[in-house]
Amino acid sequence: MAEKTNTATIYFAGNDFFVGVTPSGHAQAIETDSARSSAATPMELLLIALGSCTGVDVISILKKKRQDVTDYRIEVVGKRREDFPRSFIRLEVRHRLRGHNLSAQAVASAIELSDQKYCSVAATLRGSAEIVTSYEIEEDDRTDGPA
Repeated sequence: MAEKTNTATIYFAGNDFFVGVTPSGHAQAIETDSARSSAATPMELLLIALGSCTGVDVISILKKKRQDVTDYRIEVVGKRREDFPRSFIRLEVRHRLRGHNLSAQAVASAIELSDQKYCSVAATLRGSAEIVTSYEIEEDDRTDGPA
């Protein structure tokens, strides 16, 4: 069995665009002209990486705990340094869940496990940025399935 590679390749596409190809072969347009805003910037992709990494963990843990999640959204707000390099210094990760009889304890535990143990992106960023998490639970009184 071949060893999995962790090599991404980024190609300059001209006109301040790049195309990143992930190790699994997926292409992603990358914008460097934030005023034009035609594709995600590298820093925007970092926010998405953190949110999706923790989201995958949280939903997996909640499924194992047999929690009935009908809608789940993660909002990641980044505060950047004023000076260069304009790195993130604080990342606020807000988990917004909707479901039937969701246990606040189960949700809090799932978020903590993701934040402190499973999310590789959070572990990578933690040394340079403060990561703060919060959550909201809303009861879903609909009976017709997921939103």
